[in-house]
Amino acid sequence: MQPLVYIDCSEVREGALEQLRDAIRGLADFIEENEPQLISYSVYFSEDGRQMTVVHVHADSASLDYHMDVAGPRFERFADLLTLSSIHIYGEPSDKALGQLRDKLRALGSGDVIVHRPHAGFNRSSSSR
Repeated sequence: MQPLVYIDCSEVREGALEQLRDAIRGLADFIEENEPQLISYSVYFSEDGRQMTVVHVHADSASLDYHMDVAGPRFERFADLLTLSSIHIYGEPSDKALGQLRDKLRALGSGDVIVHRPHAGFNRSSSSR
């Protein structure tokens, strides 16, 4: 079983930084309470507050599928606060998740989902033993 890493980058809309910080904190709390299978969920802002990066780590593609089903309906709340510019997936996402992620990009910004498929390496997480 291969882990999956998700990274998205957004531009923060003018004047929306504090509202976005509050909204994303609420989303992170919701995800922590409702997605116990998620290994990690972190949000980062650039020093100037103009960019936001979201990184989550899933044990497998089923975890990303579950995340999109549970948290996905909440994403449109961010449409007035940011412009999503890219989603990168490191691993093997399901076709279902890819479709949902492309929908997310259309709703919140533009671009495409870029998948980086595994080539070489290993995984020492407890779930792979």
